[in-house]
Amino acid sequence: MTTLPERPRYLFIRILEACNAGCFMCDFAHSRDTYRFTNEDLSELVPKALEEGVRYLRFTGGEPLMHREILPMVRTAAEAGLQVSLITNGMLLPRMADALAEAGLSLVVVSIDGMDAKSHDLFRDARNCFDRAVEGLKLAKSLGIMCRVNSVVGPHNYREMPELQEFLADLGVDQWDLSALKLSQMPTYPDEDDVRRVGERIYAHERLRPMGKRWYGETAEEQHRYFAQGVTPRVSQDRCFAAEDVVYLDAKDGSAFVCACLPHRTDGGSNSARFRTGGVVDLGTPRLREMQQHFAAHGPASCTGCNAASARYSDVVAAGSDVPAWAY
Repeated sequence: MTTLPERPRYLFIRILEACNAGCFMCDFAHSRDTYRFTNEDLSELVPKALEEGVRYLRFTGGEPLMHREILPMVRTAAEAGLQVSLITNGMLLPRMADALAEAGLSLVVVSIDGMDAKSHDLFRDARNCFDRAVEGLKLAKSLGIMCRVNSVVGPHNYREMPELQEFLADLGVDQWDLSALKLSQMPTYPDEDDVRRVGERIYAHERLRPMGKRWYGETAEEQHRYFAQGVTPRVSQDRCFAAEDVVYLDAKDGSAFVCACLPHRTDGGSNSARFRTGGVVDLGTPRLREMQQHFAAHGPASCTGCNAASARYSDVVAAGSDVPAWAY
């Protein structure tokens, strides 16, 4: 019998790579890849996930709402007792929100990077993306689905974030995840002090404070690493609890990771484990546990692309504080 961890764990599944947007920061821009993780695959995986202490499941991609089986998959996971979310650009959300709510979706995460349609649609290379995302958020909220917005922030849009923040707060968004832009070329800000001024305004907001650490760093040391080396803020303690609590599956090649950031690193393959061997699904392999132990112990000193929400999550756990629902 598997001993469940004290904290509920998170499982992310990339169910497809295909996407209907052209975001400049994403490798899957306008992908038409044909691979699909199926509801049959999910039905096999869910009991193993529950055995490993998973209580939160997120579908990611690509664009999950392009998957023809997304509604049955949400229902399969929800009926098994999992809290289910998905991350989307929002373009298909208005016409699917009712069915997603009926299937049991708990949380929808919508990506919005600009303060209005003019800038957001440009960043996403998709017409009407902003308006449809907002319409979808309003509808999801009215249906009782918890709503989060993810924003990727960098030199191109950081000055827009205070206005976007006010807009999202007025919209009734429950959570806002503000994370640093990560590209192969280090982002360069012409005025670091201006970034700090804008940041102070954002993180002092009373209604919708970002759920993660400051994207440019909390301390002088973190800010120096970010502005001089492009290293995003990471966990503050000597142990990464996110690595203990998260499993990310890239279902296409059968790889499992212990952080949602690792699949996007150039050395991601060396930091992964197999979760399907000989046709059998297993989330408790020795290799995966080895990777959990390695990154829990060494990630705080070695990771260079941590996510702001991951870092905050680990810091909250390290402080002994209660971790609220959907804290990751």
